[in-house]
Amino acid sequence: MRQSQMLLPTLREAPGGADTAGHQLLLRGGYIRQLAAGIYSYLPLGRRVLRNIETIVREEMERAGAQELLLPALQPAELWRESGRYEVYGKELIKLQDRHERDFVLGPTHEETITSLLGGDIKSYKKLPLMLYQIQTKFRDERRPRSGLLRGREFLMKDAYSFDSSLEGLDESYRRMYEAYCRIFERCGLDFRPVHADAGAIGGEGGSHEFMALSAIGEDTLAVCPACAYAANLEKAAAVVPPKTVADGALPPAEAFSTPGSRTIPQLVSEYGLRAEGIIKTLVYEADGQYVAVLVRGDHEVNEIKVKNALGAVNIALALPEAVQEQAGMENGFVGPVGLKLRMLIDGAVVAMAEGVTGAGRKDYHLRHVVPGRDFAIEQVGDFRNLEAGEICPECGAGHIRFERGIEIGHVFKLGTKYSAKLGAMFLDATGVNTPMIMGCYGIGVSRLLAAVAEQRLNDDGVVWPSGLAPYHVHLLPVSVKDGQQLVLAEQLYMELTGRGFDVLLDDRDERAGVKFKDAALIGCPAMIVVGKDAAEGKVEYTDRRTGIREVLETSEVIERVAASMSPNH
Repeated sequence: MRQSQMLLPTLREAPGGADTAGHQLLLRGGYIRQLAAGIYSYLPLGRRVLRNIETIVREEMERAGAQELLLPALQPAELWRESGRYEVYGKELIKLQDRHERDFVLGPTHEETITSLLGGDIKSYKKLPLMLYQIQTKFRDERRPRSGLLRGREFLMKDAYSFDSSLEGLDESYRRMYEAYCRIFERCGLDFRPVHADAGAIGGEGGSHEFMALSAIGEDTLAVCPACAYAANLEKAAAVVPPKTVADGALPPAEAFSTPGSRTIPQLVSEYGLRAEGIIKTLVYEADGQYVAVLVRGDHEVNEIKVKNALGAVNIALALPEAVQEQAGMENGFVGPVGLKLRMLIDGAVVAMAEGVTGAGRKDYHLRHVVPGRDFAIEQVGDFRNLEAGEICPECGAGHIRFERGIEIGHVFKLGTKYSAKLGAMFLDATGVNTPMIMGCYGIGVSRLLAAVAEQRLNDDGVVWPSGLAPYHVHLLPVSVKDGQQLVLAEQLYMELTGRGFDVLLDDRDERAGVKFKDAALIGCPAMIVVGKDAAEGKVEYTDRRTGIREVLETSEVIERVAASMSPNH
């Protein structure tokens, strides 16, 4: 492609609001342009990278045995009501009506649609297993779109769905897709990690893994053990219950003491010399209109996802102060478990305490010497807190957990019969019994992949694309198009390289050398060939931008160097 003929508007400065380095470089390099908050146009360079990602995804999906189809983006709202997710997604669903006032949604995902489709056409176990996928635009009305393509309201996604007749079949489908995802992300040149994850609004009855591109700007916190393969999203990471602390002698009865104005753990620690790990924190939550109390140690944080899952709730949030007073009958900031009439979810680390300090239930007072099981009932016990850095690994019991940040780029789920049972996707098994299909679903954020690669593979000047994703393999720059020898040699190289199947961007613009080099750095092709003052001798400068190595080579040598360092697209 000749650069003079391309829509390739590079920018010297990033527009305001571009809050990550990768987002800034995609804008400055002429890959994307924002139309509205969370909505982007892909310019020719960006579309070429997306197409390369799609090629890799399609190759690996077919290798895993999946067939491509294309489902409607516009979906009847009734399907979502049948599955029970219309309210779960809530305001993230983009809703509309047709001229007949029938309700529709723009698909954020396609479990309902694919289940309805298969339920109408597959009736026998002999037609199973099946694995189907599509690459399509999705829509989610994010409250705060941010970080460019990483958190948008319109995005490109690969979603796949497996249909099996047994749990063993689902396990096999899940394994094939898990391995396919690993191959996809490796081919995209990403530093990634699969982690145990919560199923979220997709739901399901089995396992779930997220694939995380490691990045300091990632929204997710990952708990990782350096001693074994354990890795989990913080919302899913299991906390190890410490051994029961045994009191040294008989414990005195609980007693109140004055703590005027001290509503928080830091205040109690600083003003009364208490240890945070010796305090029992009682927080009141509203879950689907019901109120519950969650008890954790003072040095721990409540994991709301774990609480939500334990309750089977759709929505959960800290109760407002006035609701705490009304529902718990206690002053907000001084709530404690002694005498509390609400349902209590008690973290295992609290049960392990010999005694603790709690709110007294009345303003400006706390209780000391509160004993779990003596002074308040041990009701629902579980893991309701975030794992802390430095804690023992819940899997191997030897390593100490460290935290990393990650960008979610893929997610795989074992759905079981969550959708098939509700939407009537049934088949006759070998004994003639009508049975719901056993499903899995598997998503990759294709446009998010583009952004994640940009975040990982950048330098001070631009993105350095891996050869499998690069919009062009080679950026060919004659320093001066007015120099006849340079132009002739550049044209010769262009024809030879394209003839051998390489994608080449020829900068045939009549621009200053500095402008060309700046733009080349922003565009980020893995190889750059500069045709300059040595053109008369048949020599050019070759730069491998992935290593930074520059060499002056003969024309024949540079073509072989390109051939040896990257594969052409076919």
